[in-house]
Amino acid sequence: MSRSPQLPNLARLAFCGGIFFSSAAAALFLPAFSSSVRAAWEDSPKAVVDEAWQIVYREYVDPSFNQKDWVAIRQELLSREYNSPEATYAALREALGELGDPYTRFMDPDQYQALTNQTSGELSGVGIRLKADPITGLLLVDAPIENSPALAAGIKSGDRLLEIDGTSTLGMDVNEAANLIRGEEGTDISLTLSRGGGKFSVTLRRARIEVPSVHFSVKQEGTNRIGYIQLSQFTSHAAREMRDAIRDLEGQGVQAFVLDLRDNPGGLLYASVDIARMWIDSGTIVKTVDRDSNNEQLKANHTALTDLPLAVLVDQNSASSSEILAGALQDNRRATIIGTQTFGKALVQSLHPLSDGSGIAVTIAHYYTPNGTDISKKGVIPDLPVSLSRREQQELQQNPGAIGTMADPHYSRAITFLETSFLAQPNFNSPQLSERLKVAPPAVTP
Repeated sequence: MSRSPQLPNLARLAFCGGIFFSSAAAALFLPAFSSSVRAAWEDSPKAVVDEAWQIVYREYVDPSFNQKDWVAIRQELLSREYNSPEATYAALREALGELGDPYTRFMDPDQYQALTNQTSGELSGVGIRLKADPITGLLLVDAPIENSPALAAGIKSGDRLLEIDGTSTLGMDVNEAANLIRGEEGTDISLTLSRGGGKFSVTLRRARIEVPSVHFSVKQEGTNRIGYIQLSQFTSHAAREMRDAIRDLEGQGVQAFVLDLRDNPGGLLYASVDIARMWIDSGTIVKTVDRDSNNEQLKANHTALTDLPLAVLVDQNSASSSEILAGALQDNRRATIIGTQTFGKALVQSLHPLSDGSGIAVTIAHYYTPNGTDISKKGVIPDLPVSLSRREQQELQQNPGAIGTMADPHYSRAITFLETSFLAQPNFNSPQLSERLKVAPPAVTP
């Protein structure tokens, strides 16, 4: 396995958590406190307010701060008295709202912890994915996670969740139940479930669990073997999981790939770049521009794992890092994009912890696809647009087992494209495969 080279500065800064209080900022914006006064300041709600303010002052992508006087906003924030954390957080959210940027946002400690868990791909719990029955609204086990306490205890997909530590789940939504089940590693929780008319209880010990972001399988479509890969989010483990999936599927003799980025909201910038390098051998992956108009290009580095034909599925919920990957594959003519127009988020955020456990995400750069396309509020336009009717969407929601099968219109169109454009060609296995992949897909009017 080849070692990934170090990413340029922007990619490291964007999602490695940054220092929130530089010495330069301290010298510029804090008075010369005595040690006792400084200690009191650092324990006060105003310290959190000022930490957040200085991060924005130092890093925000728009140096005009949406034509607002950011220094005056600091003075107004620090002139207030805060009698609770909630009051502090409300003031910060109000100030950040002046920027007119929904992605530069404050998170209370619970929200910040949830986001860091999400991007890390890990959580402390028992390892079950929950869903609501589309008809009754009752909570069901969607699936136990691999190597989890839930799987070890014999919990199965379709089990109905009745109680959590003796509390009925009737009327709970999925998020409420999930929050109750999560907890400190090493602590116990009791779940009451039903299956096939029978009721049973299990006591589980919470553990640190790695939540897979990649699921893959071989699909036998007629005489063709297709490697189907679902990528749900760009977590810190996603690149390793993708690398393992590609190698496993190639080892099983697949002839082409379908990469499913539908409903993928994004995640870590460096994960999208690392994954793009597994498919693209040379060329630009993404271009970024920061507040000082500094341009940076992240490029492929001749470490691609495969040159087999690739179709990529996207929809309106494919966002951020999903769009970086889809745009790179499209502009480099490495894949054909199939589905519906993506979300249209072309901004990079830096995530910072604050001293009381809360956090702030700050937009630090704008990104462009390799061809220089700005996808803000426009998204990536598929090469082969395939719209789903409301009925088709409902059928897939109610029958998730149909996703990635010929009953899935996006997947079905991908298979048809791969068969007619590559797999049915008499010279498909020729040594010139990598050159043929560089031919642009047929032009289609969106």
